[in-house]
Amino acid sequence: MDFRLRRINDRSISRIKAIVFLLALIPLGRLVYWGLIDQLGANPIEKILRQTGYWTLTFLTLTMAVTPIRQWLGWIWMGRFRRMLGLFAFFYSVLHLGTYVILDQFFDWSGILKDIVKRPYITVGFTALVLMIPLAVTSTDGMLRRLGGARWKSIHRWIYVITLGGVIHFWWLVKKDISEPFIFALIYAVSLLLRALVRRKRTIRGINGLSP
Repeated sequence: MDFRLRRINDRSISRIKAIVFLLALIPLGRLVYWGLIDQLGANPIEKILRQTGYWTLTFLTLTMAVTPIRQWLGWIWMGRFRRMLGLFAFFYSVLHLGTYVILDQFFDWSGILKDIVKRPYITVGFTALVLMIPLAVTSTDGMLRRLGGARWKSIHRWIYVITLGGVIHFWWLVKKDISEPFIFALIYAVSLLLRALVRRKRTIRGINGLSP
């Protein structure tokens, strides 16, 4: 493999980050544009809910995929994009929740509570969103120093549960056409498999290293 892919200088990282940042805003820009030209369809609220939910799950799966790709391919620089992708996942999840609370339910808190209790896909989705809050709050370097590496990692491992919750939320929501949630589930499974393979490889190397 080309060694240049393994190490990239800080200037290149900054440029790539800027590009990724702008690309991550495209889904929001499209929604705003569609709203301005009245192209959100017959049910604009549902359109916004579906789009913000879709991109929340997209960024969650991308965030999860960063570490196994970095470990498997040796692209160390990819780790520097994980925080940004995770924060965009949280950003779109807040838009998703805000659309539901404000536009769909008009701050009807009793109706929202009934939905959370009675509709399993909303229960799972809401739980996943709540679990994302500690990850977003502790995403800064300052919080990493305060918490310590071990505690910080234990909190950010919740990404596995959160992403799984997002996949289940999407799967139960669509009911019949499960093609899109299936793709997300497949990416989730592959990410876990790659992590397991890397861990197994390291274990084998450790055992061999201790062998006489």
